[in-house]
Amino acid sequence: MTPLPTDPAANLFQLLRCPSVTPAEGGALLALSRMLAPLGFAMERPVFSDSGTPDVENLLARRGSGGPHLCFAGHTDVVPPGAEADWTHPPFSGAVEGGEMIGRGAVDMKGGIACFVAAVARLAEKNLLPDGRISLLITGDEEGPAINGTVKLLRFAEDRGERFDACLVGEPTNPDVLGDMIKIGRRGSLSGRLTLRGRQGHVAYPHRADNPMRRLPAVLEALQGQPLDEGSAAFQPSNLEITSVDTGNPATNVIPAEVALAFNIRFNDRWTPDTLKAEILRRIEAALPANARDAYAVEWRSPVSDVFVTQPGPLTQALSEAVEAVTGRTPELSTSGGTSDARFIKNHCPVVEFGLVGATMHMANERVALRDLETLTAIYETFIARWFAAQS
Repeated sequence: MTPLPTDPAANLFQLLRCPSVTPAEGGALLALSRMLAPLGFAMERPVFSDSGTPDVENLLARRGSGGPHLCFAGHTDVVPPGAEADWTHPPFSGAVEGGEMIGRGAVDMKGGIACFVAAVARLAEKNLLPDGRISLLITGDEEGPAINGTVKLLRFAEDRGERFDACLVGEPTNPDVLGDMIKIGRRGSLSGRLTLRGRQGHVAYPHRADNPMRRLPAVLEALQGQPLDEGSAAFQPSNLEITSVDTGNPATNVIPAEVALAFNIRFNDRWTPDTLKAEILRRIEAALPANARDAYAVEWRSPVSDVFVTQPGPLTQALSEAVEAVTGRTPELSTSGGTSDARFIKNHCPVVEFGLVGATMHMANERVALRDLETLTAIYETFIARWFAAQS
């Protein structure tokens, strides 16, 4: 009889050994499928494609029938490890040192997947798996463009008649200690590129040219000088950051014809994408002289992520109670941080995020404490039992 995958450290070791740098599958979905098979999961591994983007393999795993349906979502793709010389151990070795397992994806987020699988396996070993359905939606495109991943995987599941009652995303949500924070929402994300146009010319004859750089300081002040808002009951203030400025001009004796600046806005529920776009355009036009108000263009970049918040209910209660029962901590219900695939899942069912401590994610020597793997597995196990009990 095939042993059940009850050890989260052993599960994580298998996943870390797979070099699944986005969009490569790297063997990670195969390893995960082998863990899930003895638990009775039926699995499909669809590959999604789109023009101009790499093909991405994904995993939909399902077990049980009827009753309430709980989904766990996550990703096995990881960001590049960078220079191996910056690591104390090879980034795909899963080495253990000082009570920690080291490897790219240890906390973001192969560790969360390893713990959820172990939690289900422990319930199965005790013959305590609840009546109902448990599914895993695992993508290989979360760290990439997010085009051939969770959005299409959700549609794929729906086409097969799957409807989820709640979803837990295993992203690393805790800033310092396991049990600190549950993410119940995320700010929206809007990106754009502003081009200010002028007239190219020789720097020795500025009267024959029009340098758009002269208008840049006023525009920057208009975009960033005044806050977009002061925050809301559920969210921190919206924030605009300039991410690049470029004239495309390598010469020192040429006045550039244009200057382009890229920006990203993380916005709260005081805005919609449309009202925010209108405010940005208003600020730009107010900053430009009258004779230059037609000499600019804004290109809005896709995708736009909507703001969302999951209201208190059985999902947040079951998870909060599980965290407190295992750790003794009352987790903060937060909407801080960046975006995640929860922004897609919220259109299908209530969704929350809870996983490991994220302090080392995307860093060299990304690592997780072995004791945290055990604690998170216990939290997930308790959460699964409590959530299904609340549905009866």
